[in-house]
Amino acid sequence: MPGHNRSHDDTTLRAANQYVTAFNALAAQLALLLPCWWCGQPIRYDFTGRAAQRHRDAFPLHHAAPLSRGGDLLDPANARSAHHRRNSARAVIRS
Repeated sequence: MPGHNRSHDDTTLRAANQYVTAFNALAAQLALLLPCWWCGQPIRYDFTGRAAQRHRDAFPLHHAAPLSRGGDLLDPANARSAHHRRNSARAVIRS
């Protein structure tokens, strides 16, 4: 096929595979319904969509070793359950 770039296709496929792996790690962590690893209090796993992005007690996936410091996005051992407020506060502290 003229103009076909196999390298671009391979890069896109690798990125898609990483996304699927990261999504699976998130889903696995969510399924555990664990309390916040910082404070031990229950997390509101029932929030979805925009509410999950905004509510202080909602669940975001927290990385024990931050990605900005070499933490692995795809390593399930690096995943923690935390309140959104805890995860956000940590980002501010580390900046």
